[in-house]
Amino acid sequence: MTVNAPLLEGPGNPIPPDGAAEWFTGSGGARLRAALFRPKGAVRGSVVVSPGRTEAIEKYYEVVRDLQARGFVVLVHDWRGQGLSYRLLPDRLKGHAMGFGDFVADYVCLLDHFEDRLPQPWVAIGHSMGGCLTTLALAHGQDRRFVAAFLSAPMLGLQTGGRPKRAARALAWLMARTRGTAYILNQPGDPLGGPFEGNILTHDPGRYARNADLLKTFPDLRLGAGTWAWLDFAFSASSWLKRAPGVAAIAIPVLALGAGTEALVDNGDQRVIVARMPKGEWREVAGAHHELFQETDAIRAVVWAAFDSLVDLLAPKV
Repeated sequence: MTVNAPLLEGPGNPIPPDGAAEWFTGSGGARLRAALFRPKGAVRGSVVVSPGRTEAIEKYYEVVRDLQARGFVVLVHDWRGQGLSYRLLPDRLKGHAMGFGDFVADYVCLLDHFEDRLPQPWVAIGHSMGGCLTTLALAHGQDRRFVAAFLSAPMLGLQTGGRPKRAARALAWLMARTRGTAYILNQPGDPLGGPFEGNILTHDPGRYARNADLLKTFPDLRLGAGTWAWLDFAFSASSWLKRAPGVAAIAIPVLALGAGTEALVDNGDQRVIVARMPKGEWREVAGAHHELFQETDAIRAVVWAAFDSLVDLLAPKV
């Protein structure tokens, strides 16, 4: 049975046409939110969009419209712990995780729930943490359901601020088992993102302001910094992807784009992991900050040209 969920909109960020959100059940009975949008005219396939950490469906309305214009049915979802989906802790601003098993199971539940409404062929898009979790799902056998995957600045490894990565991972492991629900270094972060000047996410002031306004208007979408358990999960996911046989068995083309001025995730780890995929390719988008889909029009044009080069032969235009 379909149970409707809210979709939120504000000035400059209208809900795309022909779409609706609903609740579905994830791993362990978690109530999760997803939204399905249809294009006008003929359909060439479906795209499953997985946002990054802190992000909600509403931040991807522009991406949805771009994909609708290309003839795709679009499914976007809130991962557990963010957006309007189930939050793991009573303090909903804490970005928490307990391993990646539930995330992969949630992704399977998402695909199963919407499968009959997603015309073939399917393409996966994942940004940042969504790119990491999409890769994990593909490596656990979900690649059989897609013809290709497109990863935007995937969180396949973290930058550690100049600290030795091995020491940072060891500290995260220890703290996750002693103070797992505490903020990393007791820093809660700014759920609103702070001022545009000096930000490391995008060069586009208009899109940055639009996303900040969304969080100011709808406090339930906000998410702060991660916990020690989240950091341990992130390091563990990267380590697993570097050695697991499932990554080398991903059978579909995977195109990953790294940001040229990246300051959050590790482009070197991206290259290492993508190189393990038989049909993996990594490219750098020169001059781009982390949020490639929220960047300037010129950078977004490069991103969308790369996406089109990947999918046009696999999901031909109609």
